[in-house]
Amino acid sequence: MDAIRVPRIGPGRPRIRPDHVIGDKGYSSKAIRTWLRRRGIAHTIPERADQTRNRARRGRTGGRPPAFDRETYKHRNVVERCFNRLKQWRGIATRYDKTAQSYQAAVTLASLLMWA
Repeated sequence: MDAIRVPRIGPGRPRIRPDHVIGDKGYSSKAIRTWLRRRGIAHTIPERADQTRNRARRGRTGGRPPAFDRETYKHRNVVERCFNRLKQWRGIATRYDKTAQSYQAAVTLASLLMWA
């Protein structure tokens, strides 16, 4: 997550702290939520079923459930659809490239061709 860079429109260095993070249940760990809160980043991440059960099992000491906004979470499908379109490129779906730089170049090229 430290490698995220959001380029600015026009001059200036890229932003390293997004306004909001929307993640799936794979990012629903206590460590990730704590890291986001410590940096002041709002997040919408659903809680996994095992985390809900463990919290309920502990009773009052389990704490409150994390905030979750269903309307904001619905915007996540835009990114998922983009990933699905990128996976139509065989080299990107199977990751034939040896280095991370060449894979990133392939993703950039595919993105440009989809955009054009």
